[in-house]
Amino acid sequence: MIRPADPPDEPRRLAALRELEILDTPPEERFDRFTRLARRMFGVPIALVSLVDARRQWFKSRQGLTATETPRDISFCGHAILGEDVLVVADARRDERFADNPLVSGDPNIRFYAGYPLEAHDGSKLGTLCLIDRQPRDFAEEDRVLLQDLGQMVEAELAALRLATVDELTGLSNRRGFRAVSHKALALCKRMKRPATLLFFDLDGFKPINDRFGHAEGDRALREVAGLLLDSFRDSDVVARLGGDEFCVLLTGTGEKDLDRPLHGLEAHIAARNAASDRKYPLAYSVGVVRYDPVRHASVDDLLEEADRLMYEQKRERRAAGAR
Repeated sequence: MIRPADPPDEPRRLAALRELEILDTPPEERFDRFTRLARRMFGVPIALVSLVDARRQWFKSRQGLTATETPRDISFCGHAILGEDVLVVADARRDERFADNPLVSGDPNIRFYAGYPLEAHDGSKLGTLCLIDRQPRDFAEEDRVLLQDLGQMVEAELAALRLATVDELTGLSNRRGFRAVSHKALALCKRMKRPATLLFFDLDGFKPINDRFGHAEGDRALREVAGLLLDSFRDSDVVARLGGDEFCVLLTGTGEKDLDRPLHGLEAHIAARNAASDRKYPLAYSVGVVRYDPVRHASVDDLLEEADRLMYEQKRERRAAGAR
């Protein structure tokens, strides 16, 4: 058996895969329909959408196989992503790369394999749409073209996942987009030993706006807040709507001591809006502020969780003060 090598662009390839936030997610019909179609069209017992992670291949869609993943070092797909074209193994027992592979000598007893390498937006290979049979078989040129056509449809679905990073209402990054961009930004700050700070905003009194004036007015308020945030922070800062009335801003190269100016600017913008607006409600917010610490914050989610907690502490303190 020959262990698959890493592609030359392995770091970039893994970054493109992680950006999709697809690993370990539930099955989806958008992918299952292609594996069902592939199994039926080619008459094979197993069809998979396989994504090659750092140490495993994980199956986003699987037909005819119960396993959800296998080690990368015994994977056929690890070999397939090294090339540009469909990888065909007509009889794995006669191929030195796979003859004594445990997936050949044991379950699922692979004899035939054909895998189309799925390409990311940057050209890196994320995994495969692959066919598996327990009997050796031939694979004609027409079959290769057909598998390639199906694989390109799967690529289109993966591209759609990547594009689903923008909040339609405000035009800001959504939670998926924020995670993808912030992951790279924090990695850069860690490598260059530069500070970063996360601001987590939640609007005060937003539910009564929806209840009293309707959801169309609530949407208008959210768009106003998005515009005020963009006006108050730098173009290099990552501004996002996480969902509902929650927003966040990631400032790179900025520590807590440098926050006075942009936060005062935001307060001034909101005060001016409230003074000039003919709306019957003010805009107000609570905010949690967290400085990025690579030791405590292993991921973007760790940073968001702490900032969310601090934001709610401020909100509770304000409510308690208002009740006194």
